[in-house]
Amino acid sequence: MPFPLPMLFSAAWSVFVKDLLSELRTRYALNAMLLFAASTAVAVSLGAQFLGTRRDDETFLLQSALLWIALLFAALNGLSRSFVQEEETRTALALRLAAPPIAVYLGKLLFNLVLLLMLDVVTSLLFIIFVRVQVDNIGLFITLLAAGSLCLTTATTILAAIIARASFKSALFAVVAFPLLMPPLIIVIQGTALALAGAPWADGLMHLRTLLSYAVATFVASLLLFGFVWEA
Repeated sequence: MPFPLPMLFSAAWSVFVKDLLSELRTRYALNAMLLFAASTAVAVSLGAQFLGTRRDDETFLLQSALLWIALLFAALNGLSRSFVQEEETRTALALRLAAPPIAVYLGKLLFNLVLLLMLDVVTSLLFIIFVRVQVDNIGLFITLLAAGSLCLTTATTILAAIIARASFKSALFAVVAFPLLMPPLIIVIQGTALALAGAPWADGLMHLRTLLSYAVATFVASLLLFGFVWEA
């Protein structure tokens, strides 16, 4: 039976609040993601100090690639936790009875997006401080971070639901997600390099349109498929 939109959004918000409060109590995913991001920033700063002194296209591309690699692997450490935790704590069945599948997906998607945006802020600041990355077009940089994070979230949320009941969840999640994330990752690395170099907004619009198109496509596909995955 179809749910009215206000009831659907209310259920999705309840799922989001539940996950957020649970994460604030345990801080498992957040701590793991931030620890990986901090370790990566410190390691890069110690091993590649020259990156902060050079200002050429190759250096911008390298800085962008290192930033997004840190974000990607930190995200893969934490984005699967929302569904894995439901299976580990035996609350998945109760959630299936309490909320419609679309509300569960929207709530988990919003939680993962908020988690990833927090990671973006911390990781970017760490790279600016430790690696001495200089951002010349801050507005384009922030917009690309948000668009790239949206792509990561829409692509991985349904994958997290698929692997939640599998063995070796973390390894399987990374293996399944990596091929799906490669196209937007390449686009966002190129766009972020332009932002670091101070390129105008017009140069980054193509990258933003591509990222948003990818996010919309994966979001719509996930909405259509999530009910079968969640109730399987």
